[in-house]
Amino acid sequence: MTVVESVLSHTPEPLRSVLIKHRELLKFGIVGGTTFVVDNGVWYLLKLSVLEDKPTTAKAIAIIVATIVSYILNREWSFRTRGGRERHHEAALFFVISGLAVAVNLIPLWVSRYVLHLELPHVSRFAQELADFVSGSIIGMLLAMVFRFWGFKRWVFPDELGKRRRDLSRDEADSNA
Repeated sequence: MTVVESVLSHTPEPLRSVLIKHRELLKFGIVGGTTFVVDNGVWYLLKLSVLEDKPTTAKAIAIIVATIVSYILNREWSFRTRGGRERHHEAALFFVISGLAVAVNLIPLWVSRYVLHLELPHVSRFAQELADFVSGSIIGMLLAMVFRFWGFKRWVFPDELGKRRRDLSRDEADSNA
């Protein structure tokens, strides 16, 4: 049983139909949850050690690591029935969209730290960390997630190419039978 089937088997029927209809979004959300953990794990590891005085740089590095994980999981799982471009072209588009999403993700953290001055010595350490988490890991990540989902479906893994790839796979299966 796949992860999605397992989740769907424990979901009440009215919601199950909606989730089946939006299966890609559900898978994208699971990948997003996974990369959220990767992103924040790397960010806090760097931010609380070697990049303590450079939280935005630490966040950018964490986002890049999480983006690599995201490409692999989205390509092989979330959007596996879409796309159809050559891998290098698809990967380039993925990383361009993700690069733009990095900027979208960093804007709220940058505003929090350098416009609103929610940093030491202006606020307590707790307030700084809470502001960093809310702006960098909640607001920024949600904005970037919406942008990525739209961009991936529109340009990286377009359904028109996936339909052609699915049709070719069916034709190959029929000719082998």
